[in-house]
Formats: sequence, C-alpha cells, structure tokens
Amino acid sequence: MPALSRGRYKARIAENAADIRAAQELRGAAFLRTAPPGTLDRDTFDDVCAHFLIEDVNSGQLVCCFRLLPLTGGAEIGRSYSAQFYELSALSSFDGPMVELGRFCIRPGLKDPDIMRVAWGAMTRFVDARGIEMLFGCSSFQGADAQAHLDAFTMLAHRHIAPRRWLPRVKAPAVFRFSQKLGRRSPDAKQGMLRMPPLLRSYLVMGGWVSDHAVVDRQLDTLHVFTGLEIAAIPPARKRLLRAVAG
Repeated sequence: MPALSRGRYKARIAENAADIRAAQELRGAAFLRTAPPGTLDRDTFDDVCAHFLIEDVNSGQLVCCFRLLPLTGGAEIGRSYSAQFYELSALSSFDGPMVELGRFCIRPGLKDPDIMRVAWGAMTRFVDARGIEMLFGCSSFQGADAQAHLDAFTMLAHRHIAPRRWLPRVKAPAVFRFSQKLGRRSPDAKQGMLRMPPLLRSYLVMGGWVSDHAVVDRQLDTLHVFTGLEIAAIPPARKRLLRAVAG
C-alpha cells in the first residue's frame, strides 16, 4: 500500500526489521510506562501482522503505530490476539473478511487530533482494499481501577453493548462486569465521553460496540474491552469523511 500523506503526517507500512523495532520501542513507551526507556513491547503476533507507522514529515519522528491481522472470516477468530482474553465463539459464524487492530498507540504527550485522523485514513485504505467487513480489537483504559472509569463504563453499559449474536463471553480470570454492575446507574454522558480512550471513542462514533465486561490487566495497569465495528454499519457521512482522508 502506498504511503498516505496528509498535512504534517505520513502513514506507511513497516518495510523492515528496523521499522518494526521502532514500533516496538514506541509501544514500550506507551504501554510499559514503568520500564526503563528503550524497553521494547513485543510478542509473537508481531511476526504475522502488518505494522503501520505514522511519522511527522518534518522531524521524521514516529508519532503513532498499530498493527493489523487479517482473517478470512470468523472461523479464524481463534488466531487473534483478542481470543486470548475473550471467549469469541459467537463470532466464529461471521461470514466475511475481518481484521484485528492491535497495539494502537500515540507517542505519550502528543495530543494532535490529526494523528488519529491520518491513522484512520490508513486503516480505511486497508479495509477498502481487502474488502474487510468487520474491524475488531481490544480498547484499553489507562489504570486498572474501575472506579476511575465509572462514567465511561456506565455509558458503554447503557448504549454500546455488542449485539447478542456477537457478544463475547468471559474467558480471562480477572474481569469487571460493568454491564451487570452499572446497568441501573445513570450515566453522565459528557464525563463518559471525556474519559473514553480516544481509539474507543472513534469506534463508538462509527457505530462500534463492546463486550459486556472489561478484562483487568494488572501487569500493564489497564482495563480493556473487546471492541467490534461492522463496516456496513458505519454511517454514510462518516464513511465519506474517512475516504476523503484515505484519498
């Protein structure tokens, strides 16, 4: 896929081991916050994914990265990273190409919304080129204490739980069953959206949905939810915006 340049940022697919190592180093800075500088975040999924890099055209700095794992359909859902944490047999009947978005991160301290915009433009190109029908992955909240995220989880419980036919079931040993615990709590929609992780917020405005529970990751000090987005469900106006960025 050719590089995508918009404004001061450029998105491209990693071409060699050095590119992947740069992504792993950025992931280390984003996810392994107490580790020494330069620590790499890596796993076996790195060998089977396409890695995307978002770079500042002027400085050459890597500002964002993510990886994509294409699947021919739901029958391959067990190959995904997410399947380690969620029981996904309901999705095994999904009949269409899928792609798992993983390890999405923006360099700590950067707040430019154009970074996310270019990242979604690159994903849109990939989705359109491959005829992808579902995008999915894990969306993380910083901090494993659920009390810090109650407004966001309440909003998810009231408005964004997966359709029953696709609903992931519990597999991980430590989970926060927010749909069950917060179903009767009144959500503060404004605070909920403010506290929603940026990637998850993007999924939701396009019609995405989540699992009814969050997995507790004490090692990374995060809570994450399974997130799915059926491409056909994205509102037409939003699709036009994405494709305008994707060019």
